[in-house]
Amino acid sequence: MMKARARLRLLRLPALPFSWRTAPALAAALALAGLLAALPATSGQAESAAPAPAPEKQTAPAPATAPPILTADSIRIERDAAGNARLIAESNVEAMASGTRLRAARVVYDQARDILHIEGPILIEDESGETMILADQAALSADLRNGMMQGARLVLSRRLQIAAAEIRRVDGRYTQLYKSVASSCQVCRLDPVPLWEIRARRVIHDQQERQLHFENAQLRVLDIPVFWLPRLRLPDPTLKRATGFLVPKMRSTSKLGFGIKAPYFITMGRYADLLLTPYLSAKTTTLEYRLRKNWARGEINLGGAFSRDDLRPGETRSFLFGSGGFDLPRDFRLDFRIETVSDPAYLLEYEFSDKDRLETAIDIHRARRDSLIRINMSHFRSLRAGENNDTLPSLVSDSLFWRRMSPALIGGQLDFRLESHGHYRSSDVAGDPGRDMGRFTARLDWRRSGLLKNGMVLSAMAGLAADSYIVRQDPAWPETSSEFAPYLGAELRWPMRRSNPNGSTDLIEPVLQLYWSESTAPDHPNEDSTLVEFDEGNLFALSRFPGADRREEGLRANIGLTWRREDPSGRAFALTVGRVLRGRNLGQFAPASGLSGTASDWLVMGEINLPRRNLSLANRALFDDDLSFTRNETLLTWRNARFDIASGYIWEAQSNTSEWVMDGAWRLNDYWRASASWRYDFDAGRAARAAAGLQYRNECVSVDFSLSRRFTSSVSVEPTTRFDMTVALIGFGTGPEAGAVARRCRRIMN
Repeated sequence: MMKARARLRLLRLPALPFSWRTAPALAAALALAGLLAALPATSGQAESAAPAPAPEKQTAPAPATAPPILTADSIRIERDAAGNARLIAESNVEAMASGTRLRAARVVYDQARDILHIEGPILIEDESGETMILADQAALSADLRNGMMQGARLVLSRRLQIAAAEIRRVDGRYTQLYKSVASSCQVCRLDPVPLWEIRARRVIHDQQERQLHFENAQLRVLDIPVFWLPRLRLPDPTLKRATGFLVPKMRSTSKLGFGIKAPYFITMGRYADLLLTPYLSAKTTTLEYRLRKNWARGEINLGGAFSRDDLRPGETRSFLFGSGGFDLPRDFRLDFRIETVSDPAYLLEYEFSDKDRLETAIDIHRARRDSLIRINMSHFRSLRAGENNDTLPSLVSDSLFWRRMSPALIGGQLDFRLESHGHYRSSDVAGDPGRDMGRFTARLDWRRSGLLKNGMVLSAMAGLAADSYIVRQDPAWPETSSEFAPYLGAELRWPMRRSNPNGSTDLIEPVLQLYWSESTAPDHPNEDSTLVEFDEGNLFALSRFPGADRREEGLRANIGLTWRREDPSGRAFALTVGRVLRGRNLGQFAPASGLSGTASDWLVMGEINLPRRNLSLANRALFDDDLSFTRNETLLTWRNARFDIASGYIWEAQSNTSEWVMDGAWRLNDYWRASASWRYDFDAGRAARAAAGLQYRNECVSVDFSLSRRFTSSVSVEPTTRFDMTVALIGFGTGPEAGAVARRCRRIMN
């Protein structure tokens, strides 16, 4: 009631003795709620290396802000002997404007000195709560642009606190903090020393640039001085992007020795940025870079490095990886990718990437509801020791026009495709080492489905493909040839669903497909279908060959059964079983593919998902009637409050592969986390990779240690051991760490 009466008295002030001399006092009272307008603005979590935002569309200007409001238990105007008026607001004083709020015990406007005297405790908070000032007392100018606060603290993003004996506001932009201590660490009564702190003679907070400038700064860890800097500039936590140094990383490898990476982030306007990372060690001088730029209709991202090292004395080593895309007229899109490196060992020796085949490509495409157009050109380069780039197809081009129609005469769905493919080898040697080839394809596919009375789905398919080939620099094949491949097919599916009393549901679907297809004898080499894989993805496919140079022929039946069960708790079980039966063996597939003979291997794929136990298991196997396995893959993932484990095993006869991989993490407590990964090659009888890590996270610091070993070697790369360490102080231009937990204070025992 007192607050309501005080507000009414303020609105009826013209009935009191009034003169133009008291007007500044009234204006000052109403302006008091605008104090936070002079504080730093906030806009979300700060990330100094956040990607450049895409250009935004123009928006209408925001509506005018509401007038400020002042409330208190008591508001009155007094005059001194000289006739100067003072406006006094006492007890539970609150001022609000545009979502900002000031709270104080007492506010006095001194007309003679044009000063606002504010008595605390004082709390000034913005609308989002990202910026707060707490003080014991303050003296501010009537326009709130200048003044002084004593016993004050500046709190940014509820993480970084800067305590000072005195705070001064200058020109409505700068906040100067004297004899200050800055930290984002939890401070307890029994343990008043923070994990780290920065002490400074003066700290200047630039509201406009959202920067913190430290003078005579000293970093202390557990109250022990670590280093001193005469000047230090850091972004405040409310800043998303700012030019400056990011968290450095220390690295030690068996090939490059001990070194340090010191990334420097440069903003280039709102829509571009550049990251430069010098890497200095005893054996290398390296500069890494990353450039990002956004436009309204496109973007680019380029990254790479230059190195001079002892591994290749006198050479400048480099690599460039880039990607981007642009919207073109008429709904077309252009995408590109760049991948190039100076020598095959560079990427692995510096662990920039594990890629051993590089692709530089440009792609133009347009996808609409009933059509697809795509043109692609790629340049490939292999870094593998056993491959010769002169004899590999280094330049490849593809184009596709796909149109889907619904013919009224025959019904169903009709697809018409025009395709082209070509590849070029730089070798001049005739035959397979230097063969170049091009293919042009026209294809027509028709499919119509209908629902029978018993719930079965019956489909009919037919189609024709015509290919024209051009072969250069290989006398074993004619320069031009053609091929025709018609096919007919029928499919019968019977999906059946059952609801069980416990709320679970079962879905069972047996599938039978009959296909007949033939093609004229291929009079061209097989370039794109040399490696065939049999899995649930192509069990019901017209052809198991991955490309178009070879097509599956003859009369065959694809048979299979899929089953899936789900219950209300989220548990799910799935099983797929199938195989391919042929009228006669045409010898198109190798035994190791699992597709040879008149009957293929059995394909069995099973999945178990138990969300309440955080467990999932998947297994895919190929085996014949004698249970002789051609392929087996297993993937297991399990997690609980403390453990995260993923493990997989693959054995494949066709590629002579036998590998086991494992990746795990262990949460030791709220702050410590250990991780390990492993890759073992049973065929080689040794580990291929191994890594271990240890991380510490809390509310104010992040520490990462990692150790990795690559055991594999080749002509260009030797086994390497690497150690990395990163220490980051949280609170300066960084968002909150994922999973970070604030340290708990110990209780006082009686």
